[in-house]
Amino acid sequence: MRELISAGRLTATGCMTASKFWPSEAAPLRALAGRSDIGLHLTLTDHLPTGAMPRLAPEGRLPPLGRLLLAAAIRRLDSGEIEAEIERQIDRFEAEMGFAPIFVDGHQHAHQLPVVRDALLAIYERRLRRHGTWLRYCVEPLGGLLRRRVAPLRAGIVALLGRRFARLGRKAGIPGNTGFRGVRAFAPGEEFAALMARFLTDATDGMLVMCHPAIPDAALAAADPVVEPRRAEYAFLRAGAFASLLDEKRVALVRFKEAAGSRKPAAETDRR
Repeated sequence: MRELISAGRLTATGCMTASKFWPSEAAPLRALAGRSDIGLHLTLTDHLPTGAMPRLAPEGRLPPLGRLLLAAAIRRLDSGEIEAEIERQIDRFEAEMGFAPIFVDGHQHAHQLPVVRDALLAIYERRLRRHGTWLRYCVEPLGGLLRRRVAPLRAGIVALLGRRFARLGRKAGIPGNTGFRGVRAFAPGEEFAALMARFLTDATDGMLVMCHPAIPDAALAAADPVVEPRRAEYAFLRAGAFASLLDEKRVALVRFKEAAGSRKPAAETDRR
């Protein structure tokens, strides 16, 4: 991801500060702060929390997404516990980077779930609004999802779950992207070049495209089930074909503040 940022192929990356790799990986990333928006990839599933969470992680490990979804839907999450974990992850970000997150999003889009979203919005008012931090809004019109034909069911669920969060955030005047693309099935045989072409078709100003590039290794395989598709994303994003596609679709990759002024699409990746 640092290579792609240096090459101008990514304009933002989100950091999982709960990761054991965070402190060692933060320093080389901090050197690229002038070329990329660096934010928090809020983590509430599948990994280790940064502090005690007896309700959500009684055995010391955050739950899989399905359990978190159910607990959020029936309001069984402890809002104080969630707020404390979000605060700790922001603290870890600021301790290493020396500045507040430029944006906040969520691993597996957990930031927009009931209870979690309320905790995040409360924290935003306390400590992030003064920095102009952006939030990732995962909503996209159903018609566009159906026309692109890229994991429409999954993308539709993500968008549906994000509607309330987007309404609350925008009503509160919290800046964020105006379109969201990049949800995919990670199915065998998917060609990322073709997927990206669909994501960039009829691009809208202020749109954000999520991507997941990596050079797989044992650490990645141990931390996440999605491995080889990340290699394909990395290979395409660094290739000349991606630059040619951007020209063809008349898309400019810009940072969030530029997107706010010019309303051009932004490109983002989540960092593990």
